Amino acid sequence: MKSLVIVESPAKAKTISKILGKNFDVRASVGHIKDLPEKEMGIDIENNFTPNYVVIPGKEKIIKELKKASKEAGTIYIAPDPDREGEAIAWHIAEVVDSKSKKIYRIKFNEITKTAVLDSIKNPGEIDMKKVDAQQARRVLDRLVGYELSPLLWRKVRRGLSAGRVQSVAVRLVVDRERDIEAFKQEEYWSVNAEFEGSEKPVFWAKLFKYKDQKTDIKDSRSADAVVDDIKNSQFILTKIDRKKRKRMPSPPFITSTLQQEASRKLRFTAKKAMSIAQQLYEGIELGEEGSSGLITYMRTDSLRVAAEAQKAAKDFIERTYGREYVPEKPPVYKSKASAQEAHEAIRPTYLTNNPDNIKQYLNKEQYALYKLIWNRFISSQMAPAQIEQTTFEISCHTDKCKGETAFRASGSVVKFQGYMALYTESTDELLDENESLLPPLNEGETLKLLSLLPKQHFTQPPPRYTEASLVKALEEKGIGRPSTYAAILSTIQDRKYVGKTDGKFIPTELGSVVNDLLVDRFAELMDIDFTASMEEKLDHIEDGKTKWVKLVKDFYKPFHKRLTEALAIKGKVKPQDIPTEEKCDKCGQPMVIRWGRHGRFMACSGFPECKNTKPLEGEKQTAEPVETEEKCPKCGSPMVLKSGRFGKFLACSKYPECKTTKPIATGVKCPLDDGDIVERRSRKGKPFWSCGNYPKCKFATWYKPVLQKCPKCNASFLGEKRDKTGNLFLVCVNKECDYKEQEKVEAAVAAEA
Repeated sequence: MKSLVIVESPAKAKTISKILGKNFDVRASVGHIKDLPEKEMGIDIENNFTPNYVVIPGKEKIIKELKKASKEAGTIYIAPDPDREGEAIAWHIAEVVDSKSKKIYRIKFNEITKTAVLDSIKNPGEIDMKKVDAQQARRVLDRLVGYELSPLLWRKVRRGLSAGRVQSVAVRLVVDRERDIEAFKQEEYWSVNAEFEGSEKPVFWAKLFKYKDQKTDIKDSRSADAVVDDIKNSQFILTKIDRKKRKRMPSPPFITSTLQQEASRKLRFTAKKAMSIAQQLYEGIELGEEGSSGLITYMRTDSLRVAAEAQKAAKDFIERTYGREYVPEKPPVYKSKASAQEAHEAIRPTYLTNNPDNIKQYLNKEQYALYKLIWNRFISSQMAPAQIEQTTFEISCHTDKCKGETAFRASGSVVKFQGYMALYTESTDELLDENESLLPPLNEGETLKLLSLLPKQHFTQPPPRYTEASLVKALEEKGIGRPSTYAAILSTIQDRKYVGKTDGKFIPTELGSVVNDLLVDRFAELMDIDFTASMEEKLDHIEDGKTKWVKLVKDFYKPFHKRLTEALAIKGKVKPQDIPTEEKCDKCGQPMVIRWGRHGRFMACSGFPECKNTKPLEGEKQTAEPVETEEKCPKCGSPMVLKSGRFGKFLACSKYPECKTTKPIATGVKCPLDDGDIVERRSRKGKPFWSCGNYPKCKFATWYKPVLQKCPKCNASFLGEKRDKTGNLFLVCVNKECDYKEQEKVEAAVAAEA
């Protein structure tokens, strides 16, 4: 009788099946099989916040297959990813498989290699309920915040908005940085630079750092000219030469945050894209006759720990490739942050025999680029430090006008031994160019010839806007989120149109600023960065067994709900201010303004509602970058991404063009004719409508957005959302023979969509 192994993705199942052989039946759950319901909160607040997990629509067939396979299996092993979310998936799988008297084992591996997989089978464990509880607490907290805050935003700002416990704090970082930039007052300052020639070539430049015994502080051009006039006829003596040898240590191997940062800097990958490709490398790539193999260790980690056998393999590779002098005296040990969970190793290649260039033919362009980055970073982290000689010249000025000490300074660095720099330098490393930084071999006491003396104007610079790399770094440093959530946070705040990107840098939208100000004003503690970081620590305490998850949620919810009730009681709305333009309405001649809508910014007549003329904003990005979803491709198991096309948004396989699977977005509402999924579509003119996903077999269609609420008059399974000429929303029955119409419950019905 075969043993059953259940993993998350079909790609991983394929790799593991080849490792384990014919005595094992390896199946995939294709991600989560259960979650909180889409159209209702799904949490019993009065009963200790008990979550109501339901089967995710579309997973019924997979569950049926897993049940059948478990009946025929002798032993059942559950093997989702080795993190909190994977533990929760394992728990839900264990609930649905038919185990009867069979023992269900939980197995984990940080790398999909033959050794790691076989070792996990030999040493199985049990589902870690403390990890499950930690994940459950996060899911419940996020659902409570998102579900209860969203109606506040609809009432106070605009319908269709949403808020998140962690994402809202990330938006605050971007908004606060933008306001720091706006409040920044630029100041002028000047430097004085001299070009000198000594007894030996080359000539070199030095900068004035001391003037008349004071640190240089030149505010304007007049002062700069006065300094130049004072010292231009001086005698310049090389009074001091300081030569220091120092070591430059290699960067440690990647963890999740540093991988995302460096992939952004060097490869221009978004955090989500980097993690998606890393997942492919982890799950396994077909390497010709060698079969499928996982190329890297688990990519969601905050630990810098490296296995001893991996360090030994790296040492042998370095000595064989670069020479004995490139091997450090002792294997390097990198210390993780105190908050690190240390559940996994650092990100590294699983086998050093899989050199990136040797297997390049089996990888696509993006897989090769990321794998090579991980490879180079790991190998360089195990190499000897670089040896740098840094030389500093101090040059004194001697003249009657120079009362007190006046001095210039020139610095240069020379790489004496490349060490790890022979293979890799981090993007933030100082770039050493020997031709530019080389100083001539001079002696102290030499008189130097002044070739030129140039004042240069400068201006102080505001703090820079966040990039993908720097925002991930800020989230990590401030303890906001965890390695597994950084990519999702960055994706979500862009998808919700709270922030946008200009030249690769994050800028808050008007909408994002308004929502942020409302939440900061009404929920100061929730939006506090330190509070969010402390909540992450409390989730860690649940995993460590120090705190019960229900107590954590209770302690959070009571004051949160009280403030929410108070905020809802305050009358009035807040909204992004219209931005005036010089353009005139081509229908009535009044000024056009830039206004925010559900799908971003657009031009509108300032005479609304008398004049309803609108048009797209020229230059505004109309289609967003594909956003990865939790849904898996039914054909290959890869994540599905949300894309925008000619007829609206749809789901497509992230492995396009290798896999061309697409599907419409389900609303969660069933067709009244054949029980198919109601999906959103667009007409040829771009108008949204909703129809049965089984078209053309089923012709059901409606112009009204479905709301999962039964008609109280005819008991139809759902109602439709209609807007009248004045802009008011109504709920109407989609049954043409029923005339039910209700306005008062629109807000409650829309709340069920969060």
